[in-house]
Amino acid sequence: MPTHKSCEKRLRQEQKITARNNYVKMTIRTLSKKMHSDITIEEKEKLLADVYSKLDKAAKRKIIHKRTAARRKARLAAYFNKVKLETVKESKPEKKVEIKETEE
Repeated sequence: MPTHKSCEKRLRQEQKITARNNYVKMTIRTLSKKMHSDITIEEKEKLLADVYSKLDKAAKRKIIHKRTAARRKARLAAYFNKVKLETVKESKPEKKVEIKETEE
């Protein structure tokens, strides 16, 4: 335990800052997990924008590193695009193409 007044104050400040930072990190983690759950594409699109915002703010406040934020955003975007493509493929029936033979 600190013995000086300034050290005691610093300890209190660090506890508050740590609690705030942990809350932000847990929120980001929760939203990222929610992105991988079974929700509609429209909800995922809204959630993606929300996660992007949280990651950018956390990087700006130096809660997480800016490259970490960029990497997580890239991975979420790749996942979202993959799911979106699969959804489009499932909803569209494939067309059968007939090849006409030419007479020579």
